[in-house]
Amino acid sequence: MSAITFEVEAEHQTARAGLLHTPHGDVHTPVLSPVATQATVKSLDPDELRGLGAEIVLANAYHLYLRPGADVVAHFGGLHRFMSWNGPLVTDSGGWQVFSLGFGLEHGVGKIASIFPDEDQPRQRPRGQKPRMTKIDDDGVTFTSHIDGSTHRFTPEVSIGIQEKLGADLILAFDECTSPLHDERYTAEALERTHCWAKRSIQARSRSDQALLGIVQGGPFEALRRESAQVIGSLGFDGFAIGGSLGRTKNDMRAILEWTIPALPAGLPRHLLGIGEPEDIFDAVERGIDMFDCVAPTRHARHGVLYTPDGRLMIHNARFHEDFTPIDPDCGCYTCTTFTRAYLRHLFIADELLGYRLATIHNLAFILGLVGRIRAGIMSGSLAEVRREFQAHWRAAPE
Repeated sequence: MSAITFEVEAEHQTARAGLLHTPHGDVHTPVLSPVATQATVKSLDPDELRGLGAEIVLANAYHLYLRPGADVVAHFGGLHRFMSWNGPLVTDSGGWQVFSLGFGLEHGVGKIASIFPDEDQPRQRPRGQKPRMTKIDDDGVTFTSHIDGSTHRFTPEVSIGIQEKLGADLILAFDECTSPLHDERYTAEALERTHCWAKRSIQARSRSDQALLGIVQGGPFEALRRESAQVIGSLGFDGFAIGGSLGRTKNDMRAILEWTIPALPAGLPRHLLGIGEPEDIFDAVERGIDMFDCVAPTRHARHGVLYTPDGRLMIHNARFHEDFTPIDPDCGCYTCTTFTRAYLRHLFIADELLGYRLATIHNLAFILGLVGRIRAGIMSGSLAEVRREFQAHWRAAPE
């Protein structure tokens, strides 16, 4: 029995606000987990994350296994102590990295930049690229380290063992992610492996102070998604994650959520893996998602793409050269209350690291604040008004 529990506090149609109780504190949902891939949210320290309102962060089991090693982290007392984060933590299983090193390279697709290729033009495979860094079989995956070329082997038992050593509050079952370009036949084969690995993940767990989330796969195929939700939902997991290919368009993503969520047990948390752009959060929350993780806010920040109520802006743009206004005059973050667009542009043009940090502070303040308003809208029954206000100004394309 897991020491982690979830309660639904309010519902607005199929959207819901909840409270996730963990050994390291409570998490108010809906919630976005900033991604701390290598036990750090790039350029920010734990105190800054707390000050921005982050309640939970997600770290990467694959990367931490390669360096510094799960045993090193365990010897220091676990990931919370190692990274000086005393709040709740999630770790993924390594399944996404297996995909990104294999079919992600072969197909030229990824969770953020190209999970939704041009809706009318299927993405072409880059010539000469093969899934040579991974080999998948029914027992697990053999992969080549992207760091030094060494060979490693992940199975469900290995993945769970690594995550138990890291000691996060929520851990994920080992699964096989599929590409938006995989056909139904291959997706069905991968789904069978994922369901088998899910059962082995449950059998491998030995800690009761961690919640184990099962991952629903099935790509963009309705019958497979419904089957996976029913199978994963029946195995006794402490919560669920929806992963893998979410199709080629955002309409596909919305449909996948509508097929999947009704088949999952209602009283447990639901996490949408790798999605966290502002417009996508509304779509997912309205369909019943409780938790998100996404590198987009921090990755955008490092490339000078900043969130504002009017949409994304490119701070490199020459028109900001003498713009002495804040990124967002209504934002209360440190960046907006202290610096101007002109200064931020200067930092990026000069390739100064402070620019990345200030942009990251702002983007996380924006996205965490938006999720907070969405939660408040669910609690008060005004979610539709929150979305209308957002959509009245937001432009999806950066200017």
